[in-house]
Amino acid sequence: MGAFYEHGLLGGHVEVEYADGSVRPLAAERWLGPIEGDEDVLARCGGPTLDVGSGPGRLTVTLTRRGVFALGIDVTPLAVELTRRAGGLALLRCVFDPLPGTGLWAEALLTDGNIGIGGDPVALLRRLRQLVRPGGSVIAEVCPPGSKSTVDRVRLRHDGRTGDWFAWATVSADDIGSLAARCGFDAVERWTAAGRWFAALS
Repeated sequence: MGAFYEHGLLGGHVEVEYADGSVRPLAAERWLGPIEGDEDVLARCGGPTLDVGSGPGRLTVTLTRRGVFALGIDVTPLAVELTRRAGGLALLRCVFDPLPGTGLWAEALLTDGNIGIGGDPVALLRRLRQLVRPGGSVIAEVCPPGSKSTVDRVRLRHDGRTGDWFAWATVSADDIGSLAARCGFDAVERWTAAGRWFAALS
């Protein structure tokens, strides 16, 4: 996945292929700059923030510039390098690896579909429940109400070459409440901004 994703960050045309044969563009370059709706997430980050699957670091860097301590983690070397070049702090790390500040983060972010990491939202949210401090929250971007929560097998492809298959999940705003309860969160707030849907799990 890494090489294809990096190619997309550099502006190359990369596609996401699903096991059923459907295809959509990855369009990774959209994560390089601000996206409408970001401000609604950033405004809720008042303490140390862990940006999970931070990509090239647009949220990590913006928080840092605002004086909020933020750490991005990503499994793609180029994404980590781009974050650091822009002035953000980032580690080449999987969310399930040992991480600094376990149990101390005020907020953890799962934007841009990153609630799908690993294809197992329950395992991912339980892990983030360990990482945030008492009273902290996980802010996740979810799919609109009326959509279906799914777990898909996908792979990236570019110029006739394909990567390995991996699992990726989507979570509907309709399902985030019950999912959060299974993972040890007491409250869920949902909202929409600029056509995107978010949930804060606390």
